Order: sequence, then structure tokens, then C-alpha cells
Amino acid sequence: MLHAFLHITVPGLYALAFHRPHWRRVWAVLASALLLDLDHLWATPFYDPDRCSINFHTFHTYWAIGGYVLLLLPACTRIWAVGFLLHMVLDYTECWPRGIYLP
Repeated sequence: MLHAFLHITVPGLYALAFHRPHWRRVWAVLASALLLDLDHLWATPFYDPDRCSINFHTFHTYWAIGGYVLLLLPACTRIWAVGFLLHMVLDYTECWPRGIYLP
């Protein structure tokens, strides 16, 4: 439950810190990065509390993360890229207690 709460509050804090004049709109885009979790729908089992999402689910692979980094380059996709990358960082923190670290 804390993990889901962080997926909403961390983007809000980022939006407040770096995009104060338009923080609500930026927060909405950043929070929309939760759409990346649609790839959990075709996982078997659908939910596994002991599974690390990073490099397991389609939109959480290292290749996808590389694509999100490339999305930082055009200004028109930068906020989406930040949202996707924040999502990956938050999901990665769930892997630490399981002893899973980046290679």
C-alpha cells in the first residue's frame, strides 16, 4: 500500500519542486506513468509479492528504460519520460528488500 501511495506523492513532490506554476498539470502527467503497470495484466501470476518488476514485465525491461531515457531528449516528451523513470525508480526500490540489485 505504501508503494502505491509513493507512486502518487513522489510525482506530486517533483511537480511542486520543479514546475510550480503548472504543478497540477505536470503531476497529472507524471502520475499517469502508472499506465506502465498495464503490463502486469499479461503476467502469470498477475501479482506476485516476491517478484521484482524490473526486467520482468514488458514495460519495465532495461530496453524500455533505455527508451524512456531517450524520451528525455525532445521537450514535448520530457515530462512523460520523467514520469516513466520515476516509476522505474520507485519499482526498483521494491526489489532491494529481496536482494535484487542492478547488474
